[in-house]
This record gives sequence, structure tokens and C-alpha cells, in this order.
Amino acid sequence: VQLVESGGGSVQPGGSLRLSCAASGFTFSSYGMSWYRQAPGKEREWVAGISSAGGSTNYAGSVKGRFTISRDNSKNTVYLQMNSLKPEDTAVYYCRYLNYWGKGTLVTVSS
Repeated sequence: VQLVESGGGSVQPGGSLRLSCAASGFTFSSYGMSWYRQAPGKEREWVAGISSAGGSTNYAGSVKGRFTISRDNSKNTVYLQMNSLKPEDTAVYYCRYLNYWGKGTLVTVSS
């Protein structure tokens, strides 16, 4: 199993980023996927989840209405569209499949 996140970077408050997680080594279309994040000095927290077919999504309260999780099962990829970013969104973002994690991608929101 391999999960590779990309799309992180530095952005000003109010900006947007789109994260991607390319998955391999398992039947991607059969499993739900999740995004987590870990801010400096804090514990890792769940951000969003999506069902195997993409028909059901859930969000942490802190990102609901600003972030959108989606997936493309033809590309074995899950996405996290992040809008209206805030400094408190600064973190390393990880995708997760069962107990497998990617190495993460850093998002920095700062003016």
C-alpha cells in the first residue's frame, strides 16, 4: 500500500489549495478514505472522510463549509479542496486508508 500526498504549500489567509492523495496497492474503489492534519505541537486530528463511491462525505466542524473532500476512482486519487484558509489551518495534511498513512504534505497559511 502506498499513499502519496501532494499539493501543499504556502498561501495567504483567505486563499485556496487543493491537496491530492494518490493511492496504490489496494482496491481503491472499495474503501472509504480520510484526510487528517497535525498542527505544530498538536495531536493529529481528523478533517474529512468520504465513502468508497464518493456519495457520502463528513467533515470536522472546524472545516465544514470551507473544505470539500472528493475522489476519482478512475485515478485512485482522493482530493481535499481547501477554501477560505485560515492561519489555524496550518498543518501537515495526511490521507489515511485503514491503518495506512501517507507521509503528508505541509500547508502553511500566513500573511
